[in-house]
Amino acid sequence: MSFNSDFRQLLKPYYWVNILLSLSYVLCKRTSIICNYVFPESDCELDSRETEILFFLIIVIMLRTRKAGSVTMVNYLSSSFVYTKIANLILWFYADIRYGLPYAAAIILLALLLPEPTYTGPEHVTYFRGPESLEDELKRNKHATWVVCLYAAWHPACVNFAPVFAELSSSYSLDNLRFGKLDVGRYPGSGLKYKVQDGPTSRQLPTVMVMSEGREKMRRPQPDSTGKLQKFLFSKDNMKAAFDLDGLYAECKEKLASFRQNKKDE
Repeated sequence: MSFNSDFRQLLKPYYWVNILLSLSYVLCKRTSIICNYVFPESDCELDSRETEILFFLIIVIMLRTRKAGSVTMVNYLSSSFVYTKIANLILWFYADIRYGLPYAAAIILLALLLPEPTYTGPEHVTYFRGPESLEDELKRNKHATWVVCLYAAWHPACVNFAPVFAELSSSYSLDNLRFGKLDVGRYPGSGLKYKVQDGPTSRQLPTVMVMSEGREKMRRPQPDSTGKLQKFLFSKDNMKAAFDLDGLYAECKEKLASFRQNKKDE
């Protein structure tokens, strides 16, 4: 099921165009017909410098996608496109500045005309406008349990997690089990209040909290006994296990049924 979903996602123009851009130099250099035209004086083999650049690129992608928490094929590709295009830009400039400039222009143009597709499926998510908005909601309805995601719209891990959180909200939402999101990049005071760093190197994005009776009950990622932040991959299965969403849903559903029965008896 996941493979079919990923395959359908890859058929969108954003992905196959970026895959072509990411493979452009190697394809041109290793395809004889193209190579003889673009690199007439080359033997159509990668030299030592080109090999070093590509090897370094592989290492960077592996490190960065692991930090971003990418867990699907599409996530890995989305996280790696920036690095692969930078590497190709260096390679094209290394080959000839006349090739590097058009490639740079193509990257900029496609970034403007072909942005990454955003999640458009069903969701039951409340978007809070600052920490005061969240606090007001917690005070207004203390009987509701909230699953709140602190995120930054520009952060790759948050972008990857968005469809997972939306799908969970659609599956588990109740009148007394609600899902919300708070953009700590747009509202910096939120990061300070909930102790979440929002810088480009932050390992706390995204952060998911369960809040009940107006207080935080648990969060991921969380520090261990030594204060070191524990790594957490925000997959659907990990979210369900870490926060016991099935148990939380059953508990809230039982409370909701009891509340409605009491109201009916009155």
